[in-house]
Amino acid sequence: MRSNLIAALILIIVGLFFLAKNLGWINGNIGAMLATWWPALLVVVGIGMLFGRGR
Repeated sequence: MRSNLIAALILIIVGLFFLAKNLGWINGNIGAMLATWWPALLVVVGIGMLFGRGR
């Protein structure tokens, strides 16, 4: 259940990045932005998994 929530949140965040790019709120290459920030997504997922083990 918790992994489904994390996966959904990741998809929402990535979708928001693409939407912001299409609306012109973000200038530049979205691929470069994702290439820069993908490790942060791994950290967030890892923290979520760590705290989810106790439940």
